[in-house]
Amino acid sequence: MQPLPALPRTPSFRLDGRRALVTGAGRGIGHAAAVALAEAGATVTLLARNREEIEAAAAAIRAAGGAVDALACDILDLAALQPELASREPFDILVNNAGTNRPASFLDVSPEQFDAVFDLNVRAAFFVAQTVACGLVAAGRPGAIINMTSQMGHVGAMRRSVYCASKHALEGLTKAMALDLAPHRIRVNSLAPTFIETPLTRPYFEDPAFRASVLEKIKLGRIGRVEDLMGAVVFLASDASALMTGASLLVDGGWTAE
Repeated sequence: MQPLPALPRTPSFRLDGRRALVTGAGRGIGHAAAVALAEAGATVTLLARNREEIEAAAAAIRAAGGAVDALACDILDLAALQPELASREPFDILVNNAGTNRPASFLDVSPEQFDAVFDLNVRAAFFVAQTVACGLVAAGRPGAIINMTSQMGHVGAMRRSVYCASKHALEGLTKAMALDLAPHRIRVNSLAPTFIETPLTRPYFEDPAFRASVLEKIKLGRIGRVEDLMGAVVFLASDASALMTGASLLVDGGWTAE
């Protein structure tokens, strides 16, 4: 009788023993990402500007059995944030989630609107990732960085010129970071969702015409939920995606397939 062939082993989605940092984690996508990472066994630091909101979010995860702490800090204040992050044990996982949008026609965008979006979506994301990566390199540890981009980092849209520009920039940054950090065993990927219903986006969907226009583009026929991204976050953070770097994982309901 021939011996049975050895079976391959599915890489683990577990994150036990790893430390994660999630920016913009007080609510919406960031909070859901923190929940997912904690459920997978990571110790998660939730970072957001609003102290009351971030501490409540951390308390809810802790009550469900997760290992978390809250860091209330303005991500735009790099002079305060970078030393705070650098003083901590290195983070094995970063979810670079904090972001904003200021919808406006291209013809009407002001320098102030442009700077507000790029300062948070690109500049802050760049230097938070740099700080986390420097900590990993100094410690000789591998890691996973997930830049939260958008389907708008792959396509264009009306009244989204600045947002699209910022998310295209973050997609390009993801690829360049991946090349620089691969020798250090730090993987960098992006997660690009479609419209997700969150406290930030919910007011937009109160406009029936806007909601209909979005549903027309999402081929699966519904607005995204934060739960739709939780598995993707764990996948990109875990050994299950060990050979992925410089890639963009689209969770867009088919928006960009057309």
